[in-house]
Amino acid sequence: MSPAIRRITAADLPLMKAVNALFGEAFDEPQTYSGPDDAYLTRLLAKPHFIALAALDGGAVVGALAAYELEKFEQARSEIYIYDLAVAETHRRKGIATALIEALQDIGAGRGAYVIFVQADYVDPSAVALYSKLGVREDVMHFDIPVDPGL
Repeated sequence: MSPAIRRITAADLPLMKAVNALFGEAFDEPQTYSGPDDAYLTRLLAKPHFIALAALDGGAVVGALAAYELEKFEQARSEIYIYDLAVAETHRRKGIATALIEALQDIGAGRGAYVIFVQADYVDPSAVALYSKLGVREDVMHFDIPVDPGL
């Protein structure tokens, strides 16, 4: 039986915390994903532009996706950016990441979004293979610009 995909809402705070724990474990960054307090997470989950999905197997989070809908200014449409996507090591290669993206595609279609896009690191062949299977690759540069120009 494949895991159930569930959209996380503001009423699902414990589920979002479990998603953050999964991200922390999958990316080996538990401190990064343990940060926001309950009030912040609840506000974020209530915002329509934030999309969080969990793959549940027997109530346990085995996969998750976090995305943002970005409204465009030059045309009356939006794009969806996959910010994070992870599957528990014990559940990889079972189609869970694809199922999460397919659920996001349904949400995007319902909102009239134009495209879903995601970044992948060259050193992550599994992610590159997954996204290559589902979409068209574009080679672009990514720049981190500090908020404080003095940094």
